[in-house]
Amino acid sequence: MDGMHKAPSGLPRKAGVSYKPRYLEDMLVSPGPVSWVEIHAENYMVDGGPGIAGLRRVVERFPVSCHGVGLSIGSEGPLDAEHLDRLAHLASWLQPASVSEHLAWSGHGGAYFADLLPLPYDEATLRRVCDHMDEVQERLGRSILLENPANYLGFSYSSMAEVEFLAAIAVHTGCGLLLDINNVHVSAVNGACDAEAYLDAFPLALVGEIHLAGHEAETDEHGGPLLIDAHNNPVADPVWALFARLLARSGPLPVLIEWDNDLPEWPVLAAEAARADTMLVGCYA
Repeated sequence: MDGMHKAPSGLPRKAGVSYKPRYLEDMLVSPGPVSWVEIHAENYMVDGGPGIAGLRRVVERFPVSCHGVGLSIGSEGPLDAEHLDRLAHLASWLQPASVSEHLAWSGHGGAYFADLLPLPYDEATLRRVCDHMDEVQERLGRSILLENPANYLGFSYSSMAEVEFLAAIAVHTGCGLLLDINNVHVSAVNGACDAEAYLDAFPLALVGEIHLAGHEAETDEHGGPLLIDAHNNPVADPVWALFARLLARSGPLPVLIEWDNDLPEWPVLAAEAARADTMLVGCYA
């Protein structure tokens, strides 16, 4: 194994699930293997209402990971100060065990795009992302985790590999990393790359959280495979295999079953968490 993990996360090294209000009563009455939950920050940037009331009940029972999807860390322009203020307000009362965001951009010139768009990996982008990460962490008063993206294209003028780029951000800003293994698989298939080599190079000492998710398999215009990071299916077998390979190096880590669309019944989601938890327990054997 690669040693102790020092990334900024107070989550238990057990299985968690994406929290959705429809699961509230099931989670509180029959949590099964679920030891923590993750929320999308943008769904709770309000002061009241039934969503906040339900979340307060969750916080009383489970550690919470607060996962942002709208900060647009990679934007060329400045960060949205009002958005960052709302995130800071949420974190101030939620006191999450972990806060995370994506290595991506989703806004430009006042326009917001409902997607997580890719970045070139070069020195100019590195400086910009580091400046934005410093601003976020200073405003929140804490270190956060940065997630590797799901890629559908790359930039020919990138001068760094993705793993190298993520590690450099962590070194310069003191942040940790969120390793989404489904994203690794999606990117590897779409870009004809080696997912195992990517994981073997990943700096595990910086990892504070793992994501596992399902994806949608499509075909591109040339008849080749195209995977979409849809979070609408059970975790695929190749992703489970990559997870097992990673655990052999890392030992147990907080791992999330990320399911956001076409939501299943609670027993189905709990069974996915149970499978992950069984694999984590095997690390202690």
